[in-house]
Amino acid sequence: MSRTPAQSVTLHVATDHAGLSLKDAVKEWLLSEGFTVVDHGALTLQSEDDFTDYISKVAKAVSRDPYRNKAIVFGGSGQGEAMMANRFKRVRAAVFYGGNEDIVPLSRQHNDANVLSLAARFVDEATAKRVIWTWLHTGPAPEHKYQRRNRELDSLSRFTWL
Repeated sequence: MSRTPAQSVTLHVATDHAGLSLKDAVKEWLLSEGFTVVDHGALTLQSEDDFTDYISKVAKAVSRDPYRNKAIVFGGSGQGEAMMANRFKRVRAAVFYGGNEDIVPLSRQHNDANVLSLAARFVDEATAKRVIWTWLHTGPAPEHKYQRRNRELDSLSRFTWL
C-alpha cells in the first residue's frame, strides 16, 4: 500500500477524561488506515485529570516540527484544548464541535491548521472519523494571502515552551 501525503506525517493524539473513548476509537481507526499515531494520554479514565497535561505534550510535538507532525485532540467542548495548543509557536488549532462540516477543510485551506480539536460531547464517532479524514486529506490553499496570514500568525506567536 502506498502512503498518501497525509499518511506520511506523524499524528499525535491526546485528551482528558471527556474524550477518552472517542480518542481511543479514532486512534485504532487511524492505525488501521496506516497512519503513525503517538498517544500522549489520557490512557485511563480519571475524572479529575486536566487536559492541559496532555494537550501541552501534543502541542510541543507539533511546534517542534509542524511539517511532519499534526495532532487531533479531544475534549468535552474542544475549546480549552484548542486554546492550550494555540499557545505554542507554529501551532494552529481549529475546533470542530459539530454542525456544518465545511469548517474543517477551511481550517486547512485558509489557516493551514495542524491541530484539530474535537468536541467529544457533541461529535459522534462516525462524524469524527469523516471530518478527520477530510482534514487529513486537505492541504493549504496556494493563494498568497493565506500564506501571508499564516506567516503572520507564526511570527506573532510568543511562546515556544520547547
